[in-house]
Amino acid sequence: MAEISVELNRQLGVLITRSGEVETVILGDYRQIVIPLLGHLRAAAGRLKGVRCVHTHLAQEEISQDDLMDLLFLRLDLLTVIMVRQGLPDKLHSVHLVANPDQGEDWHFLPPQAPTAQSGDVRELIAAVEQEFSRLRPTKDVDKGRDLAILVSVTTSSKAQAQESMAELCELARAADVQVAETVIQRRHKINPKLILGKGKLSEIMILALRHNANLLIFDQELNPSQVNSIVSHTDLRVIDRTQLILDIFARRALSREGKLQIEMAQLKYLRPRLGLRDDSLSRLTGGIGARGPGETKLEIDRRRINDRIARLNQELKAVAKERYRRRSRRRKKNLPVISLVGYTNAGKSTLLNTLTSSTILAEDKLFATLDPTSRRLRFPEDVEVIITDTVGFIRHLPDELMQAFKATLEELQEADLLIHVIDIANPRFVDQMTVVEDILRDLDLGNISLLRVFNKIDLVEPEYLADQLRLHGGIAVSAQDPATLPTFMKEVKKKVLKEWQP
Repeated sequence: MAEISVELNRQLGVLITRSGEVETVILGDYRQIVIPLLGHLRAAAGRLKGVRCVHTHLAQEEISQDDLMDLLFLRLDLLTVIMVRQGLPDKLHSVHLVANPDQGEDWHFLPPQAPTAQSGDVRELIAAVEQEFSRLRPTKDVDKGRDLAILVSVTTSSKAQAQESMAELCELARAADVQVAETVIQRRHKINPKLILGKGKLSEIMILALRHNANLLIFDQELNPSQVNSIVSHTDLRVIDRTQLILDIFARRALSREGKLQIEMAQLKYLRPRLGLRDDSLSRLTGGIGARGPGETKLEIDRRRINDRIARLNQELKAVAKERYRRRSRRRKKNLPVISLVGYTNAGKSTLLNTLTSSTILAEDKLFATLDPTSRRLRFPEDVEVIITDTVGFIRHLPDELMQAFKATLEELQEADLLIHVIDIANPRFVDQMTVVEDILRDLDLGNISLLRVFNKIDLVEPEYLADQLRLHGGIAVSAQDPATLPTFMKEVKKKVLKEWQP
């Protein structure tokens, strides 16, 4: 290799498998080689790629930063540089990744060796490295049907805002049954348009993924298709963003036919612009011998099928909207006032409805535990009867696809005589959550409907704190799980309903 490299005046590299076979030969220039992406190689039983790189250096330089980045991003078993001096191999310099940082570094340099005086078995060394990774995070402990994710936020916001948003992303991950290995926040003055975060931070994430055997990156920001493709190419990990995570939660939780239609519509609209980067095979032509012209590409076929399915879903959702309109008409004929519960997800709307109406609607301490709107009758002690409706919870940056898909459901709110805004006062971010909900209501042109703020989970806060917040924001305090706290709430609701409702 040294002789050929000197003759060509270029660096020469080879990728060698653990069985000793040459997988790839790479010809670079005088200063560097460019190792191709190794997507065709499956990761070995552990966490490394199963190949090591050996290449020449002509300018007497030792292992470079580019070499270390190749070692990290490509998950090489080992990287060895052959120092070439006067046309002959001089010393071999090798480096491998470590499970525990070595003096703050994520790799360990081996002592230089002469090619003719090498000691030790390279396969035993690689096996020991993988064993150390496995010892810290055994593969069998992770491979139990749950994703193990690293959550990433890249933001220009303040540190406090970034931490609050990350805390919410952790809750979303928990709602999707995703195990969180680490959280990473990077604050930048300007977002990297290609990778969204810097290469240095990306290398840290790669090391974290190796240590924890993580198989998924979840970004708190919405990623465009090219950013997803670039990050996947660099990390060889699955990558999703906050929007896709929320869509997945909705897909898991939707029970009614209407809910399933709405979620499928949202997912297809999200997927459609991302088709082109899914797979190289999408660019292949489907025509063949005897075909007239090249025919449609697989990408075009997939896009056409998605458009056809969206059109069919639109028709079905229009039928659903008509049925909802008929149900609302029947309610109006019965001259019953309508109360709608609105609020941030996991604020306690379903629990409140259960307590008020003695129902058994699913209510869990998870984001988006219930999605399908539910209506129940509620009779006040003075023989005033109303219909009370639970709606899907809101969240900051609710994906536009979901807002459009749930349009028929949200139209229910237009018929309400009173909106009850349920607020989780025990949440330290409740003021921001309250603002998000009321901004969304204004965006839905619901600002003209009377609204009553109800602060829930008062059993989890101090009385002095509760009194201060009620003075600041106004409203009624309840614990949705404790019927004894509801009489004042019921009295206020009745007063507002009778004032607003015109039979």
